[in-house]
Amino acid sequence: MTSQRPSYDTVEVGEALPAQRFVLTRATLVRYAGASGDFNVIHWNERVARAVGLPDVIAHGMLTMAEAVRVVTDWTGDPAAVVEYGTRFTRPVPVPDDDVGAVLEVAGTVAEKLDGRRVRVELTARCGDEKVLGRARAVVVLP
Repeated sequence: MTSQRPSYDTVEVGEALPAQRFVLTRATLVRYAGASGDFNVIHWNERVARAVGLPDVIAHGMLTMAEAVRVVTDWTGDPAAVVEYGTRFTRPVPVPDDDVGAVLEVAGTVAEKLDGRRVRVELTARCGDEKVLGRARAVVVLP
């Protein structure tokens, strides 16, 4: 089934974007480190991560942020439609060394219609019972 892309004229404040789940494993962290060049030891060494007070190896903040905005880019069908995006990191995403990894659950809601065919989307990102991003907001231009 093909979903219809949103347009400024038909989108409603309060409209929910399709929620998504993203699985982050240790292999995901290795691939992200290679692509980003961020080889900080807290993203791959349990002993060091725990020594600095973290619960385990944690996902890169930028990886978490990027996965969250995929809810918006998948909804619009056009990554270039995102003209602003920002968030605060509220909790780390621990990634256990197992076959399951961490599950990042992301939901979005149209919070406001702005001028210039822009809408503001509020995102909620959780890992288990913990909210991992705060004030996650994207502004997108819709056709």
